[in-house]
Amino acid sequence: MYNKTWLLLIFIGVAWGAMSAARADIYKFTDANGVTHFHNIPNLGDPRYKLYKREGKSRGAVKLGNTNQFNKVNRQRFKPMIATAAQRYQVDEALLHAVIMTESGYDPNAISPKGAVGLMQLMPETAKRYGVTNINDPTQNIQGGTRYMRYLLGLFDNNLQLALAAYNAGENAVINYGHRIPPYEETVNYVAKVLSFYRTLQDKPRVTQTIAQSQ
Repeated sequence: MYNKTWLLLIFIGVAWGAMSAARADIYKFTDANGVTHFHNIPNLGDPRYKLYKREGKSRGAVKLGNTNQFNKVNRQRFKPMIATAAQRYQVDEALLHAVIMTESGYDPNAISPKGAVGLMQLMPETAKRYGVTNINDPTQNIQGGTRYMRYLLGLFDNNLQLALAAYNAGENAVINYGHRIPPYEETVNYVAKVLSFYRTLQDKPRVTQTIAQSQ
């Protein structure tokens, strides 16, 4: 089991109205043990939480994907492909949409400065690892990215935060930091962003999560 001092996940049922009002913002505080806590709902009865990141804005954070203006036409266009991959590899469809929203905004031609390509921003070596012969093909890109997410969820015992951190920073980075979210600003922002989208896309009752991560 992971050290609860480093990583804590608490599920609390909340009203959808409160969730809608706060889902775009991230709040944080660092406790006396040096653990940084992130939350998407303000106050929580704890004045230590301060605004860290707004939708599309952050205090020194790295912007992630084209998530503010994602292509709604492409979202509908690729929805059947995403549903097929989700069913085939047993990954939550809403999670795949959240990742794609964050990674590329549904732009199949997106290319990152680091060379990640397509809807799920596959690196060439990852694409090759999962049998993707044409990384620019949306179907193959989605299939390869979904297979990788399925692998990461299995590798980290279905710990969603760690799987997402590994998707962004690489599985070795998570392992080398003691199975914790690496203290990279981009990765911390990425995990919070995907979780925020994921919560709003889920059909099940909305929940909030607290992430504790050592920096």
